[in-house]
Amino acid sequence: MIVRWAVSSFWPRFSLTGTLWNESLIWLYVIALLLIIRCGEGLSLRSINLGTAPLKKSLLWGGILVVLCGVVGGIVSSITHFKGGETAEALAKFPLWLVFFVVLRAGVVEELFYRGYAIDRLQRLGLNRWWAAAIPLLIFGFGHWPNGWANVVLALALGAVLTAVYLWRRDLVANMIGHFTIDLISVLLSRS
Repeated sequence: MIVRWAVSSFWPRFSLTGTLWNESLIWLYVIALLLIIRCGEGLSLRSINLGTAPLKKSLLWGGILVVLCGVVGGIVSSITHFKGGETAEALAKFPLWLVFFVVLRAGVVEELFYRGYAIDRLQRLGLNRWWAAAIPLLIFGFGHWPNGWANVVLALALGAVLTAVYLWRRDLVANMIGHFTIDLISVLLSRS
Protein backbone atom coordinates (compact mmCIF):
# COMPACT_ATOMS: atom_id res chain seq x y z
CA MET A 1 0.00 0.00 0.00
CA ILE A 2 2.90 2.33 0.76
CA VAL A 3 4.50 1.64 -2.61
CA ARG A 4 1.19 2.24 -4.40
CA TRP A 5 0.80 5.59 -2.66
CA ALA A 6 4.41 6.65 -3.27
CA VAL A 7 4.38 5.74 -6.97
CA SER A 8 1.01 7.43 -7.54
CA SER A 9 2.56 10.65 -6.18
CA PHE A 10 4.79 10.74 -9.27
CA TRP A 11 2.85 8.94 -12.02
CA PRO A 12 -0.82 8.33 -12.80
CA ARG A 13 -2.02 5.20 -11.03
CA PHE A 14 -2.40 3.00 -14.08
CA SER A 15 0.27 4.38 -16.36
CA LEU A 16 2.79 1.99 -17.86
CA THR A 17 5.71 3.79 -16.18
CA GLY A 18 3.95 3.96 -12.81
CA THR A 19 3.07 0.28 -12.97
CA LEU A 20 6.63 -0.71 -13.82
CA TRP A 21 7.94 1.36 -10.89
CA ASN A 22 5.29 -0.04 -8.57
CA GLU A 23 6.09 -3.64 -9.48
CA SER A 24 9.87 -3.09 -9.25
CA LEU A 25 9.67 -1.45 -5.83
CA ILE A 26 7.46 -4.20 -4.46
CA TRP A 27 10.02 -6.83 -5.55
CA LEU A 28 12.64 -4.81 -3.64
CA TYR A 29 10.42 -5.22 -0.55
CA VAL A 30 10.48 -8.98 -1.16
CA ILE A 31 14.28 -9.00 -1.32
CA ALA A 32 14.41 -6.94 1.88
CA LEU A 33 12.02 -9.32 3.65
CA LEU A 34 14.00 -12.39 2.58
CA LEU A 35 17.20 -10.73 3.84
CA ILE A 36 15.50 -9.92 7.14
CA ILE A 37 14.41 -13.55 7.53
CA ARG A 38 17.76 -15.06 6.57
CA CYS A 39 20.26 -12.51 7.91
CA GLY A 40 18.36 -10.47 10.48
CA GLU A 41 16.37 -13.24 12.11
CA GLY A 42 18.79 -16.02 11.19
CA LEU A 43 15.93 -18.29 10.15
CA SER A 44 15.41 -20.43 7.09
CA LEU A 45 12.66 -19.81 4.56
CA ARG A 46 10.90 -22.82 6.05
CA SER A 47 10.03 -20.51 8.95
CA ILE A 48 7.47 -18.96 6.59
CA ASN A 49 6.49 -22.38 5.21
CA LEU A 50 8.30 -21.89 1.92
CA GLY A 51 9.56 -25.19 0.55
CA THR A 52 7.91 -27.34 3.20
CA ALA A 53 6.07 -29.63 0.76
CA PRO A 54 7.09 -31.50 -2.37
CA LEU A 55 6.33 -29.56 -5.57
CA LYS A 56 3.74 -32.15 -6.70
CA LYS A 57 1.74 -31.61 -3.51
CA SER A 58 2.06 -27.84 -3.84
CA LEU A 59 0.78 -28.02 -7.42
CA LEU A 60 -2.12 -30.24 -6.33
CA TRP A 61 -3.13 -27.94 -3.49
CA GLY A 62 -2.61 -24.89 -5.69
CA GLY A 63 -5.11 -26.44 -8.12
CA ILE A 64 -7.55 -27.16 -5.30
CA LEU A 65 -7.23 -23.53 -4.22
CA VAL A 66 -8.04 -22.39 -7.76
CA VAL A 67 -11.27 -24.41 -7.70
CA LEU A 68 -12.22 -23.25 -4.19
CA CYS A 69 -11.42 -19.60 -4.97
CA GLY A 70 -13.21 -19.87 -8.31
CA VAL A 71 -16.41 -21.06 -6.63
CA VAL A 72 -16.25 -18.55 -3.77
CA GLY A 73 -15.17 -15.72 -6.10
CA GLY A 74 -17.97 -16.52 -8.54
CA ILE A 75 -20.58 -16.44 -5.78
CA VAL A 76 -19.26 -13.22 -4.21
CA SER A 77 -18.86 -11.50 -7.59
CA SER A 78 -22.41 -12.37 -8.58
CA ILE A 79 -23.83 -11.15 -5.26
CA THR A 80 -21.84 -7.89 -5.30
CA HIS A 81 -21.95 -7.43 -9.11
CA PHE A 82 -18.19 -6.89 -9.05
CA LYS A 83 -16.64 -6.90 -12.51
CA GLY A 84 -13.01 -6.13 -11.66
CA GLY A 85 -13.22 -2.39 -11.22
CA GLU A 86 -10.72 0.17 -12.33
CA THR A 87 -7.79 -2.23 -11.98
CA ALA A 88 -9.29 -4.75 -14.40
CA GLU A 89 -10.00 -1.97 -16.89
CA ALA A 90 -6.39 -0.79 -16.66
CA LEU A 91 -4.94 -4.30 -16.91
CA ALA A 92 -7.03 -4.89 -20.03
CA LYS A 93 -5.10 -2.07 -21.72
CA PHE A 94 -1.63 -3.27 -20.68
CA PRO A 95 0.46 -5.64 -22.79
CA LEU A 96 -0.06 -9.28 -21.86
CA TRP A 97 3.55 -9.69 -20.64
CA LEU A 98 3.02 -6.90 -18.08
CA VAL A 99 -0.31 -8.34 -16.97
CA PHE A 100 1.41 -11.69 -16.40
CA PHE A 101 4.08 -10.07 -14.21
CA VAL A 102 1.58 -7.98 -12.24
CA VAL A 103 -0.47 -11.09 -11.50
CA LEU A 104 2.64 -13.13 -10.69
CA ARG A 105 3.75 -10.43 -8.27
CA ALA A 106 0.32 -10.36 -6.64
CA GLY A 107 0.25 -14.12 -6.12
CA VAL A 108 3.79 -14.41 -4.79
CA VAL A 109 4.11 -11.21 -2.80
CA GLU A 110 0.68 -11.11 -1.21
CA GLU A 111 0.99 -14.71 -0.04
CA LEU A 112 4.52 -14.11 1.23
CA PHE A 113 3.59 -11.03 3.23
CA TYR A 114 -0.03 -11.68 4.28
CA ARG A 115 0.09 -15.41 4.89
CA GLY A 116 3.64 -16.76 5.19
CA TYR A 117 5.41 -14.02 7.09
CA ALA A 118 2.61 -12.23 8.93
CA ILE A 119 0.82 -15.25 10.37
CA ASP A 120 4.01 -16.95 11.53
CA ARG A 121 5.51 -13.84 13.09
CA LEU A 122 2.28 -12.84 14.84
CA GLN A 123 2.12 -16.33 16.32
CA ARG A 124 5.74 -16.01 17.44
CA LEU A 125 4.72 -12.77 19.18
CA GLY A 126 2.17 -14.76 21.19
CA LEU A 127 -1.09 -14.35 19.28
CA ASN A 128 -3.16 -17.47 18.84
CA ARG A 129 -3.50 -18.79 15.29
CA TRP A 130 -6.94 -17.21 14.74
CA TRP A 131 -5.84 -13.68 15.65
CA ALA A 132 -2.57 -14.19 13.79
CA ALA A 133 -4.63 -15.09 10.72
CA ALA A 134 -7.40 -12.49 11.14
CA ILE A 135 -5.18 -9.42 11.40
CA PRO A 136 -3.33 -9.88 8.08
CA LEU A 137 -6.58 -11.03 6.43
CA LEU A 138 -8.27 -7.75 7.37
CA ILE A 139 -5.29 -5.73 6.13
CA PHE A 140 -5.27 -7.78 2.92
CA GLY A 141 -8.99 -7.23 2.38
CA PHE A 142 -9.01 -3.51 3.06
CA GLY A 143 -5.83 -3.11 1.02
CA HIS A 144 -8.09 -3.79 -1.98
CA TRP A 145 -10.18 -0.70 -1.22
CA PRO A 146 -9.04 1.32 -4.29
CA ASN A 147 -11.48 -0.80 -6.33
CA GLY A 148 -14.37 -0.18 -3.92
CA TRP A 149 -16.30 -2.06 -1.28
CA ALA A 150 -17.20 -4.99 -3.55
CA ASN A 151 -13.51 -5.71 -4.12
CA VAL A 152 -12.91 -5.57 -0.35
CA VAL A 153 -15.66 -8.15 0.17
CA LEU A 154 -14.21 -10.32 -2.60
CA ALA A 155 -10.66 -10.00 -1.23
CA LEU A 156 -11.85 -10.89 2.28
CA ALA A 157 -13.72 -13.95 1.00
CA LEU A 158 -10.88 -15.21 -1.19
CA GLY A 159 -8.33 -14.25 1.45
CA ALA A 160 -10.28 -16.33 3.98
CA VAL A 161 -10.11 -19.36 1.67
CA LEU A 162 -6.37 -18.83 1.10
CA THR A 163 -5.79 -18.31 4.83
CA ALA A 164 -7.79 -21.40 5.86
CA VAL A 165 -5.92 -23.66 3.44
CA TYR A 166 -2.61 -22.09 4.47
CA LEU A 167 -3.33 -22.73 8.17
CA TRP A 168 -4.28 -26.31 7.38
CA ARG A 169 -1.53 -27.23 4.91
CA ARG A 170 1.27 -24.78 5.86
CA ASP A 171 2.40 -24.80 2.22
CA LEU A 172 3.15 -21.26 1.04
CA VAL A 173 4.07 -22.43 -2.48
CA ALA A 174 0.59 -23.95 -2.91
CA ASN A 175 -0.95 -20.65 -1.85
CA MET A 176 1.24 -18.74 -4.29
CA ILE A 177 0.30 -21.09 -7.13
CA GLY A 178 -3.41 -20.89 -6.32
CA HIS A 179 -3.43 -17.12 -5.85
CA PHE A 180 -1.48 -16.46 -9.05
CA THR A 181 -3.59 -18.83 -11.13
CA ILE A 182 -6.99 -17.57 -9.96
CA ASP A 183 -5.88 -13.96 -10.49
CA LEU A 184 -4.54 -14.79 -13.96
CA ILE A 185 -7.77 -16.55 -14.93
CA SER A 186 -9.92 -13.66 -13.69
CA VAL A 187 -7.78 -11.04 -15.47
CA LEU A 188 -7.75 -13.01 -18.72
CA LEU A 189 -11.53 -13.49 -18.54
CA SER A 190 -12.03 -9.75 -18.01
CA ARG A 191 -9.89 -9.03 -21.11
CA SER A 192 -12.21 -11.02 -23.37
